[in-house]
Order: sequence, then C-alpha cells, then structure tokens
Amino acid sequence: MVKDENDMDRGKRPGNFLGTWNSKLHLDLKGIIRENALPFLPAKSLVRFQCVCRDWKLQISTPFFAHNQSLSCHDVSGCIHQIPGGPPTFVSADPITCGVPDPLLRFLPEPVDIRSSSNRLLCCQGQAGDKPYYICNPVTQQWKKLPKPIADHGYQPAIVLIFEPSLLNFEADYKLVCAFPSADFGDATEFEVYSSKEGSWKVSGEICFAAVHIDPRSGVYADGVVYWKGKSLLCFDVTKDRSQVRNSFMHGILGTIDGKLCVVSINSQTLTMNVLNNAYSNTMEMSSRTRMWKATEKVILDKGLLNGSSNQSILFARSNLLLIRSGGELFSYDWRIKELKAMGEASYHRTEMVCLPYVNSFASL
Repeated sequence: MVKDENDMDRGKRPGNFLGTWNSKLHLDLKGIIRENALPFLPAKSLVRFQCVCRDWKLQISTPFFAHNQSLSCHDVSGCIHQIPGGPPTFVSADPITCGVPDPLLRFLPEPVDIRSSSNRLLCCQGQAGDKPYYICNPVTQQWKKLPKPIADHGYQPAIVLIFEPSLLNFEADYKLVCAFPSADFGDATEFEVYSSKEGSWKVSGEICFAAVHIDPRSGVYADGVVYWKGKSLLCFDVTKDRSQVRNSFMHGILGTIDGKLCVVSINSQTLTMNVLNNAYSNTMEMSSRTRMWKATEKVILDKGLLNGSSNQSILFARSNLLLIRSGGELFSYDWRIKELKAMGEASYHRTEMVCLPYVNSFASL
C-alpha cells in the first residue's frame, strides 16, 4: 500500500521537531556556558578548557574575553610568598584549577623582591642597582618597568599597589602609593604616588607629622584609602590627597572584605573579624556611641584540623580567603563557605617573609 505523501510528512515531523529542539537546546547551553560561566573561572582552568572544542579556544583567546574574565574572576587563587634572599613561590588554594606558569617570576629581567599585590597584578622591586619597580601579571607573564621614583623609599618601602579593573578600559589603570620617612621633618611621613595613566611619579604635598612608625608590609587599600598599621592606623586618601591618623585601632592584621577594611585576629583557634564601621569616629563628639569598628564574624576552628598546634598567625585576609600559618603548615579559610583547607608546608617564620594574595586572571598590562 502506498502512503499518501502528506501522511509521510506528518510521520516525519515529530522526529524532526525533537531533533531540532535537542540541537537548539545544545547550542543554547553551549552559549550559556561560554558567555556566563567561563569568564568566572581562573586562568589556569581556562587554558586547559581551550582543548574542549574549537569554539571555546577561539572564545578564550580573544582580548575581549580576557578583559571580561579579569572583571569577573575575583576569588583569591592562592598566595605568592618569598623568604628574604630566596625566589618567590606560588602556593595554590586549588592546584587543579589555579596556578601560574612561572612561580619563580623568571620572566622578569632580574631577580626581584615582591612588594604588593592587587587583584590580578603584582608589584616587584629589583634587587640590584637602582632597584626599579616592576608591575607584572604572573599568569600572562606581561610586565612593565616603572620610572625611578623622585623620593627615597628606603630599604623596605611601604608601598601599596592599587588596581581596579574597569569595564570600559582594556588597558590596566593602576596606581602605586608609597609612604616614606620625611627627610626634612623628623618623624613625619610623606607620600609618593605613581599613576599608570600619567606614566610618572608625584610627591604629594600632604605630610603626616604624627610619629606612627608603620609596618611597611602592612599596607592595604580599601574604598579609596590606603591604610598602614603601626601603634596607630595611618590612612592616606588617594583621591583627596589627605592623610589621617586614627588612634582607635584593634589588634590583628589588616585586610579587606567586600571592599571594606577589616582587622582579623586569631587566638586559641578563634578567628575574629572586625570591619571598619565609621571612618570619622576620631572627629565625633566624646559622647557619641558610634564605634569605629564593628564585630562581624567569630569562628572557632577545629584544633585537630590545625594539626593541634597552638602557634597560629594570620598572613593575609583578602576577599573570600584567609591564610593561616599553624606550626609548620599553611591553611586557607574561606569565609563564604566556612571551609578550612591545608595548603602545604610553611617552614619559616612569619616575620621573615612576605606573603601576598593573588587572583588567577588574564588582566592585561
């Protein structure tokens, strides 16, 4: 029996429709992953995912995607640390997904000391000659040598790198802020700022005459202000070009959480975080009940997970990640998911090394 041509068409339509619908769903899912998931992944994972298919390879290798990823990927991927006299080393929070091609930074033209990090970029200083500053991205191995500063920043400069990626700016726009002892006013502190937009250094007219004696490695940038700790808290507003000393300072290490300044301390496995609540408490009336700091977190860690050691110290607190040294081990603590993880050995004393957070990103110089 010969079937009617229309009957044959009707018999094919359901199958064709289902196949077309599945194909469309597959294409939509690929597009969703490509546009809404890939930019949030760390750079090491993306390099591996270039092998998934030709479309992903083309997508990940474009300058626009690299820029988008540098804006979207915010989580701290690990730390870059250095013992005096030794090469830098990268310790990953997740070795499978996060890493850098050359942890020793051998792509730079000379051996360097790491000084500061901000989001996706790293500030280093040469160990010989004029000891120039370098800005680099360890993932892409791009770097730039900066001109010589006007002022003498000293043997261990109190320098802070500021890098906030912009949606409309494909080139990195960053600043370096250094607090240095005044050569003319005794215990006073002066400030020098480098702007990548201007390509030059400028000594600020602002002078802090208080004898604060800051820790040069304590510098943190939050919400337009650079902070250094000493007996008091030294603050420098980058936009207003003004400094201030705040006497209401809590014990602990300076860090940032959700873009705000925080102070984190550890005592007998108890983590305590205080966030800057009012930056102007120094100028308020004595009777005011407004406090400068607000306690936001208190976490009791499992002593067994910390190898039972009673000797703990915090190395840094940035964004989602807190790095803890306990005995001879490094541990990371993620504030968001409340998870403590072992990261490896730490056979050195906290005061003998520099330890900086790093975000695994394609940020371009």
